[in-house]
Amino acid sequence: MKISYLLILLSLTLGTPSQIDVSEVRTAYIKASGDEQAVEQLNSKLISVTTTDVKVLVAYKGAVGTMMAKYAKGLKDKKSLFKEGVSLLDYAVTSDSLNVEIRCIRLSVQENAPKITGYKKNIDDDKAFILKNYNSMTDEGAKKFVKGYALRSKVFNDNERQLFQGL
Repeated sequence: MKISYLLILLSLTLGTPSQIDVSEVRTAYIKASGDEQAVEQLNSKLISVTTTDVKVLVAYKGAVGTMMAKYAKGLKDKKSLFKEGVSLLDYAVTSDSLNVEIRCIRLSVQENAPKITGYKKNIDDDKAFILKNYNSMTDEGAKKFVKGYALRSKVFNDNERQLFQGL
């Protein structure tokens, strides 16, 4: 009986993916760049997300997994975390290939992935997709996230960044 109460309390404390606020995840993802503690906190928040959940959350979970690899001890753990993150991220892209935010998340990972990983093959495709489809986005939070990324990214040149200015 005590175990049942403990499991219920634990599930309420951790939350379920349907209770995860995507806008909070976006904000935390931006802040997590280069901050190990923030990466770990965001990873804990997304731990319950599975491939059956909202695909943008799956994409964020995958991206955070690749960020966790940076802080892992040992090459084996780094490689395992990175591969698992990439797998989730690519699954999200395959499942919802027309989602600009998901493509932006993948672009952010590929832009910042170490060359040794070889995970850079979709940079040009994702960039072109974002440039073509940005104006058709309806989710203002996602649109702001993509715009913010494009304005900071080295992938986009000055002329391309101008397309996001004033939007």
